[in-house]
Amino acid sequence: MKALILVGGFGTRLRPLTLSVPKPLVDFGNKPMILHQIEALKAVGVTEVVLAINYQPEVMLNFLKEFETKLGIKITCSQETEPLGTAGPLALARDKLIDDSGEPFFVLNSDVISEYPFKEMIEFHKSHGGEASIMVTKVDEPSKYGVVVMEESTGQVEKFVEKPKIFVGNKINAGIYLLDPSVLDRIQLKPTSIEKEVFPKIAGEKKLYAMVLPGFWMDIGQPRDYITGLRLYLDSLRKKSSPKLAAGAHIVGNVLVDETSKIGEGCLIGPDVAIGPGCVVESGVRLSRCTIMRGVRVKKHACISSSIIGWHSTVGQWARVENMTILGEDVHVCDEIYSNGGVVLPHKEIKSSILKPEIVM
Repeated sequence: MKALILVGGFGTRLRPLTLSVPKPLVDFGNKPMILHQIEALKAVGVTEVVLAINYQPEVMLNFLKEFETKLGIKITCSQETEPLGTAGPLALARDKLIDDSGEPFFVLNSDVISEYPFKEMIEFHKSHGGEASIMVTKVDEPSKYGVVVMEESTGQVEKFVEKPKIFVGNKINAGIYLLDPSVLDRIQLKPTSIEKEVFPKIAGEKKLYAMVLPGFWMDIGQPRDYITGLRLYLDSLRKKSSPKLAAGAHIVGNVLVDETSKIGEGCLIGPDVAIGPGCVVESGVRLSRCTIMRGVRVKKHACISSSIIGWHSTVGQWARVENMTILGEDVHVCDEIYSNGGVVLPHKEIKSSILKPEIVM
């Protein structure tokens, strides 16, 4: 089987992290976002993953080379010279996706994190005999999204309603598809939306089916949702009694700590924290609802909450970093500084407090 991951563009919503690496390579739960997807695809027998990308393909491929050998899966790129929307890239990668097997292929949005029930999806797709399957997820506030209206018992999709003013349902497209090769005949090589142009036509022919995603789902393409996504991801590890979760007197709730990181005396860490490789957390530090990426140093008695600390940054003694502060790569926050929602570009030194959310260039 094959899979296409829609990587797309610049990842502007996750800047300043995406100024250092393409968005799919930003760490989430201590490994690059896209690796969560590739590992899950490999587990259900996918042998080749095609990345549809229009930005820095060489960076992506160089990085993923080591995982090709490690995971034993072929990873290639299909590069757009102009943005082609969410369907155009399928037409562009047509020759890579089609082989003699006639098997369906997966299409994923690279920002989506979930438990990836691909095995169940393959079974669902075989059972209904339609042309395309999509995953849907239930949300509390459907008016912000495009809602999928479906026949509950069979999963057959009736129609899509964009940002409904009145309640028509609470299931939205989760950005995970399993498509027969014949779907490619419906797509032209031009900027096209799979959600707004291709799927409604297939639904009109009663050949589109939706499966409700079990477990959690999050589009982690922006900071607030990234932090929420981390909580949901760690929660799912807890439900599976994952040995990856840290334990100890200084740990509260669900916490991931890379084995190469060092944590000092008298710290309180958690809930919902990921500490990447090679980090140093000095004594008396308080961390909650945050991601600390590779090579970060958090000095004594600093306090970090609801924030993302980029690679190789430093947070000074008694500093307080909170409220969706995002530090790009190699940012140095001096001692006793307060950051309230500061978004700091790479390679900066912060010598005075950031009292209200702002971008520090």
